[in-house]
Amino acid sequence: MTPSDGSQRGRKERSLSFGAEAAAYGRGRPSYPPAALDWLLAPEAGSPVRDVLDLGAGTGKLTARLIERGLNVVAVDPLPELLEVLRATLPDTSALLGTAEQIPLPDNSVDAVLVAQAWHWFDPELAVAEVVRVLRSGGRLGLLWNMRDERLGWVRDFGKIVKLENDWANLKVDLPPPLTDVRTHQVEWTNYITPQTLIDYVVSRSYCITSPADVRTRTLDDVRNLLATHPALANAQGIAMPYITVCGRAILS
Repeated sequence: MTPSDGSQRGRKERSLSFGAEAAAYGRGRPSYPPAALDWLLAPEAGSPVRDVLDLGAGTGKLTARLIERGLNVVAVDPLPELLEVLRATLPDTSALLGTAEQIPLPDNSVDAVLVAQAWHWFDPELAVAEVVRVLRSGGRLGLLWNMRDERLGWVRDFGKIVKLENDWANLKVDLPPPLTDVRTHQVEWTNYITPQTLIDYVVSRSYCITSPADVRTRTLDDVRNLLATHPALANAQGIAMPYITVCGRAILS
């Protein structure tokens, strides 16, 4: 199905909205579990990984995890507000303005391209061509999405307020040649946060940023009410948010 011009414009607007809440994005969004990166970067999956492009890096949630592994990382994002947060927390990291459709790197320059929480915003045809261009032979493309696990408890009630994420179980990764050996993997984990972190998480979501002011206010009021009244959340200083991180991996043949 081809999206209408209106839906394409709306998608573009949402994809560029995060800069308005860059600080909340940095505070509220979760990182990524080590087990997911272990799988994406597994030595047996392709050529050795040393030079990595974090594409759609945002405020550097994934970038930081890659640097901790001793990798050479270049972060690329189209939003200067998000890169400003990344540069403040990771001042020694190369952070470039750019898009998945026009990556500001030379041909054959990285061993891996990793995309966290962003592939769905890209034009897949153009993005694949650019990924193939910057990857070295035998390099890999890795995709990650953190999906709230809404099967039970307060998280399902939370999802009804902000937007249910029930598609993690059926999420498929389709990538064309010359990307081959496409595989998927899931990691279940728990992120421990504060009530304010949950508010920042909601504030940083595109549907909240782009909603009319009255809808945004009502959504945040409903979240605060959930925090105050749900038995699992009321008076809690810490909150356990369960996630399922969905991963996709492909190798450049």
